[in-house]
Amino acid sequence: MIEKDVIDEIIFRTVNPRNRLMLELMARGGMRISEVLNLKAEDCQGCKLNLSNTKGGKEKEVAYIPQKIADRLKEHIQEQGISAQKKIFPISYTAAWTIVGKAGKLVGIHLRPHDLRRHSATYASRSGTPIEIVSKVLLRHQNLATTQRYLGKVSETEAMRWIENLYG
Repeated sequence: MIEKDVIDEIIFRTVNPRNRLMLELMARGGMRISEVLNLKAEDCQGCKLNLSNTKGGKEKEVAYIPQKIADRLKEHIQEQGISAQKKIFPISYTAAWTIVGKAGKLVGIHLRPHDLRRHSATYASRSGTPIEIVSKVLLRHQNLATTQRYLGKVSETEAMRWIENLYG
């Protein structure tokens, strides 16, 4: 797992507002790169983003984002004059991968888009968010087992820290 302070540094070091928003949607909203690239201005309803044709197979899903990101997203749409039916990030999948990779290089790590989504889930889980919320709301998985595989292994150091926090 990539630590929160590393993700924060990557985001804060990304000066291009469009690129930064893309990173934040993946790292803070748990969105897939394809969902970010398919997002249209009309899909943005404040902190609620209406997603269509998602990997989960549903015709429609909802992603939730923090208010400060929703505000920046709205501002970006207005500043760029993006009409309702237009994509907010009209770039290719390859270009988006390149943006993420370059962002990781800012702090000396190899970063892929899915690492940001995984960080979102792991950070939420380690912060005490119930697994059901991480699974059904943040990641929008159909099955809890998928989310559990996603969260991966817990290091010995982390296990000891949690035990100490709970019972120490």
